[in-house]
Amino acid sequence: MNRQSYINAIEGLLSGLAYRIEVRVKLNILDLNLHSENFYTHFLNLLFGWELTNLNTIYQSAESIDLVDDVNKIIAQVSSTAKKGKIDSALSKKSLSKYCEYRFKFISISKDGDELRRKDYSIPNNLIFSPKQDIIDIPSLLREVNGLGIDRMKGILEFLEKEIKPEPDPTKVESNLTEVIKILSKEDLALQETDWEKIAFEIEEKISFNQLNRARDLVTDYAIYQSRIDKIYKDFDLAGANKSLSVLNRIRSEYKQLNASNPDDRFFEIIDKVVNLIRSSSNYTKMPDEELRLCVEILVVDAFIRCKIFENPMRDTNVDSR
Repeated sequence: MNRQSYINAIEGLLSGLAYRIEVRVKLNILDLNLHSENFYTHFLNLLFGWELTNLNTIYQSAESIDLVDDVNKIIAQVSSTAKKGKIDSALSKKSLSKYCEYRFKFISISKDGDELRRKDYSIPNNLIFSPKQDIIDIPSLLREVNGLGIDRMKGILEFLEKEIKPEPDPTKVESNLTEVIKILSKEDLALQETDWEKIAFEIEEKISFNQLNRARDLVTDYAIYQSRIDKIYKDFDLAGANKSLSVLNRIRSEYKQLNASNPDDRFFEIIDKVVNLIRSSSNYTKMPDEELRLCVEILVVDAFIRCKIFENPMRDTNVDSR
């Protein structure tokens, strides 16, 4: 049935976005939070027929609210933090006094809002706020979508497909990553470098420090795969094979041989070199080119985060020894 396939696809896209936001917040990569304000402005307008605008495009870091609809008298805060204190803090702001009889909406973009709906809040006399009705999360949005006619549901899906990059099948990615890690570790038998750097740094800080522009989105997109790579490495370690050190050393060794001076060129050149290394390996079992490249991009981003390649902004000396 078209209806079921549409709702499944919509659920996958919204849940995938929520997952990526939550993981990036843990990594202190907040670009998707900012993009989500614009995304939810258009998505909520399409779904509910509102006329929201993003205040942060007019006033940088607008206090307590992000979106406003002066026609339907709605103000909204978009947040990846689903805590009562977040809502209390927003409702307490004096700046909301000018929105007399507006309805306050809290948009939880990565977490379930059920627990928040059961809390009590101190609501200013000039505002309207019903937690059960006005706290919006992914499940409540999906219930709304599920009640739409088939043509509107199709329109919602088409909008989401344009706005949200679909996540690859996680099972397939993990399987492919495991195979690529096996190949790279076998190609690295003679390398004996020590373990990776453990000096703390923020990912965004390292990106800026190394002047990466074209590679920025790739790093922030694939940083979320670190937990999957850790799982694969740990599974190998339990079997007595230290694949992580071999793979990271292999990537570092190839990186040291690069000739490009431009940081972005170096980043994409190391990806190309590792892809070619795998293809030429006698252990390589052919997989689709886009799947192989995705795996290598994820592993190179992982090596970047673990500071096996490029400079660590928290060090006085170069990590990459160019």
